[in-house]
Amino acid sequence: MSLFQFTARRLVSRAYCGLTASSSKKQKFYLEMARPSSNLADFREVFAKAKHIVIITGAGVSAESGVPTFRGAGGFWRKWQAQELATPEAFARNPSRVWEFYHYRREVMLSKHPNPAHIAIAECERRLSKQGRSVVVITQNIDELHRKAGTKHLLEIHGSLFKTRCTNCGNVAANYKSPICPALAGKGAPDPETKDAAIPVEDLPQCEEDGCNGLLRPHVVWFGETLDPDVLTEVEKELEICDLCLVVGTSSVVYPAAMFAPQVSARGVPVAEFNMEATPATNRFR
Repeated sequence: MSLFQFTARRLVSRAYCGLTASSSKKQKFYLEMARPSSNLADFREVFAKAKHIVIITGAGVSAESGVPTFRGAGGFWRKWQAQELATPEAFARNPSRVWEFYHYRREVMLSKHPNPAHIAIAECERRLSKQGRSVVVITQNIDELHRKAGTKHLLEIHGSLFKTRCTNCGNVAANYKSPICPALAGKGAPDPETKDAAIPVEDLPQCEEDGCNGLLRPHVVWFGETLDPDVLTEVEKELEICDLCLVVGTSSVVYPAAMFAPQVSARGVPVAEFNMEATPATNRFR
């Protein structure tokens, strides 16, 4: 049995475990919904033949690692939602506040570890590579847990918490410092009552490339920004050659990533969805 066959069974099992005996109507609905989306015999056959597999992942993959998403109800940092902080305009208005938010997220992520989903995906890539088959992971996550788990062929379409980009010279660099700069030490507590004084711009993370000293920003794609065209080109190439696509832990509602799997499915390539519940894209897959 492959790792993904086991994972699929565990996901279905967990979906059943969440049902209550007293809710027969609800139970019937979930059982009926599960049947057409859990044909492991078909999946086993397709998986065994696939040579180029694309795995598209989202926040659901990292949920068991305890990664805060700051999305949906209750998704606030202090009194702000991510959509209010993760924008170029917010950074231009108050780079100190935005950096405190990302410093907090970086510090949280340094304490998190890959969970069985990340490990299964990395192991799948490792095993299949020995058979001359390829696996590429296209992730919307910025937490680098796929990388920690050992995934090699990884496309992080929304960037990484542990990379910075200079607003002056544009240099992108990995950065795992904790804290990322002395002025941010102890800053970023999510308590709504916290009112830290703004950090002067010159004390925020600065570019060290050839004496540039430009203000650094997190190398993540913010709301209102477009994806890196070079990364998108690589994504398109992988989508065009894959013969199987797995959608794992993503609601398929954030664009353009939401169109990747439907694009693959539209040309007749099988798509297997690994989620705890149906998503807006479920009916567009086999």
